[in-house]
Amino acid sequence: MEEKRPIRTSAAPAAIGPYSQGVVAGDLVFTSGQIPMTPAGELVVSSIEEATQRCLDSVFAVLAAAGATATDVLKVTVYLKDMADFAAVNGVYEKAFSAPYPARACVEVGDLPKGVPIEIEAIAQMPRRGAVGAE
Repeated sequence: MEEKRPIRTSAAPAAIGPYSQGVVAGDLVFTSGQIPMTPAGELVVSSIEEATQRCLDSVFAVLAAAGATATDVLKVTVYLKDMADFAAVNGVYEKAFSAPYPARACVEVGDLPKGVPIEIEAIAQMPRRGAVGAE
């Protein structure tokens, strides 16, 4: 197995425990769950749409620090405190990704860190560099 390396970026909230913002292993990027918090540590919970966008912005910042983008995402997991928010979350999510959409799981949970309504994590595959047909 190839060595794993942690991802660190000031464009997403810093890890507040014994974990990395993300990890690269081989050609895969795994982000930690991102809650709706700014890199400065402020919670964004005025609406589920804004909270969702904040989570995605952090996920994409971690991916960017690894050299990947939203188009490289293979799988997303969304954790919701209230499944009634699903339609609103889905509206923001749909604008953040394009077809072919990543695989996704969305589950309702009893609680999330800091009492936030949503947390999002992703798995991406690093883009191939120098592949045939690549520019």
